[in-house]
Amino acid sequence: MAAAPQPVFWLGNDTLRVSAALFAENRRRLCKGLKAKDGVVQQSVVVLQGGEQKQRYCTDTDLLFRQESFFHWAFGVTEADCYGAIDVDSGKSILFVPKLPESYATWMGDRLLKTDMELEVLRYTNRISSEAHKMIMKHVKPGLKEYEMESLFQHYCYTKGGMRHTSYTCICGTGHNSSTLHYGHAGAPNDKTIVDGDMCLFDMGGEYYCYTSDITCSFPANGKFTPDQRAIYEAVHKSSRTVMAAIKPGVKWTDMHRLADRVHLEELVKIGILNGSVEDMLKVHLGSVFMPHGLGHLLGIDVHDVGGYPEDVERIQEPGLRSLRMGRLVQERMVLTVEPGIYFINHLLDQALADPTQSCFINNQVLARFRNFGGVRIEDDIAVTADGIELLTCVPRTVEEIEAYMAESAKPFSPVASKK
Repeated sequence: MAAAPQPVFWLGNDTLRVSAALFAENRRRLCKGLKAKDGVVQQSVVVLQGGEQKQRYCTDTDLLFRQESFFHWAFGVTEADCYGAIDVDSGKSILFVPKLPESYATWMGDRLLKTDMELEVLRYTNRISSEAHKMIMKHVKPGLKEYEMESLFQHYCYTKGGMRHTSYTCICGTGHNSSTLHYGHAGAPNDKTIVDGDMCLFDMGGEYYCYTSDITCSFPANGKFTPDQRAIYEAVHKSSRTVMAAIKPGVKWTDMHRLADRVHLEELVKIGILNGSVEDMLKVHLGSVFMPHGLGHLLGIDVHDVGGYPEDVERIQEPGLRSLRMGRLVQERMVLTVEPGIYFINHLLDQALADPTQSCFINNQVLARFRNFGGVRIEDDIAVTADGIELLTCVPRTVEEIEAYMAESAKPFSPVASKK
């Protein structure tokens, strides 16, 4: 008798089919890891509680539910209020589904390294999200609101990819707002009007079946880089590509961050914003003035996935590096973001100018030209291979590619046919 087919999560049309075998493999890896760990006794059982459905304040209106990440990793269940148990010795699992029909009840660690099936889903989230970013590049123009770009991104991801959720709150910073690292929050909800001459920094990622993507594209709102915009963008692009060329199993992620800092400082010297010895600039952490965040992070079921700092890895308490979300060695099958950026954040610039150890390298006359520039970030998602990386993100990246792509006529994007 043929074996029963594995259940499949699928939203129809061209969306990706995700087999329940992915989660059976995750449970197997969990049991294997626990058996090898000191202190785990025989006949152990892992019990997990899934996410709970919440209501909006004191109403009966349900908030849009998203499963708890560890529970989804182990069971692949998207419904709320479930529990699960896994027998470590036998690998057998039980799912408790109080609110669902009985037919659902048969649904069938380290999240750090991704299986082939997980990589397939992450490739899908990147493909759809990349296409959504490209669509935004064709439709952005001065006079529109930042939140219109956020709405178009979400609409494309849901319409074309079946992605009901984004991986995080969309960041659609233009002009000076692009220097605010997590712009788009409730206090500043992507509400600025886009102005001719603005740089756009759009950091958005769609999520499919709880697997995430995290992509940032930076480009001029009018489709044509000014000389200053081009200089800063190409500095970040050089940093991005230099780092990705250096990533392979065994390298230190902290060294990759330092490499990005070095390239940024070298390029800022060429632009004239800085002068002096780059080696001396690194000693006083001048790179963190222009890139205060970490180079990147693990990616998976959470956009900032777990596992960046195991018990034997200490966080380096230096400017910039203290914000790095991973301190361990790079390993094959890790999925990571690479997101260098150069930002002109006034309070950080003012602090640097007030610090003699840093101000001695800054050409304040040239810097003044960039005070309202905002920032540039280039963020790609990568999977680490045996000898390098697989680039999961696919969007125009060079200045020439971006300008040529944005110059093409934008095609209307609407799920509803226009009325004549």
